[in-house]
Amino acid sequence: MSKRSFEAKISGIVQGVGFRWYALRYAKAFDISGFVKNLPDGRVLVRAKGDEENLKQFLDILRKGPSGSVVEDVDVKWDVDVDDGEFRIEF
Repeated sequence: MSKRSFEAKISGIVQGVGFRWYALRYAKAFDISGFVKNLPDGRVLVRAKGDEENLKQFLDILRKGPSGSVVEDVDVKWDVDVDDGEFRIEF
């Protein structure tokens, strides 16, 4: 499988609803490295690196969001620089 990466900026009701912990749980399940963090403008930023098929499934999960969230838009840019290592929440 080929390794790829993406940056996703997720907008909607995505802060204060457990979105970062939701992303962390699924990133670990799909063996994805990178990070998730809240942005000052109310969006959530995810940078992820892993097998392409796993990344596509991870994106589908991010588009759904956790219970209590309302994902309005996911702006994705593929093949950005993402560090290897364990997926983490950045503050």
